[in-house]
Amino acid sequence: MLATITMIEAQKRQGRFNIYVDGHYAFPVSENVLIDFRLFKGMEIDKALEEQLVAADDVSKAYNRALDYLSHQLRTEKEITDKLISLDIEPVTVEQTMKRLRELNLVDDSHYAISYVRTMMHTGDKGPRVIRQHLRQKGIGEKLIDDALQVYTPEDRLEIGTAVAEKLVKRYRRQAFGTQKQKIRQGLISRGFAVDEANQMLEALDLTPDVDEQQVLLAKQGEKMWHRYRTLGDSERRYKTKQALYRKGFKLDDISQWLADLGESAD
Repeated sequence: MLATITMIEAQKRQGRFNIYVDGHYAFPVSENVLIDFRLFKGMEIDKALEEQLVAADDVSKAYNRALDYLSHQLRTEKEITDKLISLDIEPVTVEQTMKRLRELNLVDDSHYAISYVRTMMHTGDKGPRVIRQHLRQKGIGEKLIDDALQVYTPEDRLEIGTAVAEKLVKRYRRQAFGTQKQKIRQGLISRGFAVDEANQMLEALDLTPDVDEQQVLLAKQGEKMWHRYRTLGDSERRYKTKQALYRKGFKLDDISQWLADLGESAD
């Protein structure tokens, strides 16, 4: 059964129109739907076309929501899909909206992944493993991640990782030298660099201990441990103190010398 569009009325909201059929309000549409379907006063429509118009308008509204979400920064397909679903938009409408975004090249996970890797290289301190985890969380496929990480060359990783290591040196400079190196290595690995890369970055730093500073640190920590085990017999007290200082990264020879000096001063 055919009906006739009797009026097309502009809403107060720009780009939106009310459609009247046979003298009665029927449904709203966006300007895009109005143009795409070439709607005009006097046009005859049936129920199937009306349903098609309503569905197209749903997609148009979802598309505009997606554009708003994209206006702030690049997004992945998963991020946009999750956003639209969170707005209670029907899955079929979400899929049609995503199809339209792809056709217009407004969403491209490959481009996003490459852009993300480059941004992290220039502004962050993360290695490939952490970047991969972040991209996975954003819904990027493994193949696209692999391709994107090609731009993060071994030379780039060494340069960026070494800069990170230099900052970690300052953070842990008040630690025993052995602990300092261990924490720098762990810091690099936790940021996503491979173990062999972390070792290479440490070698690039060519770290050497400040002997005087290490002696001061050893004495300070040693006095704490010596006091902690004050209730033990002398032999066990020395053993426990030596063990604790070794775990903190001090060299056994230095610990033994400090304990020997301690014994002499006690005498």
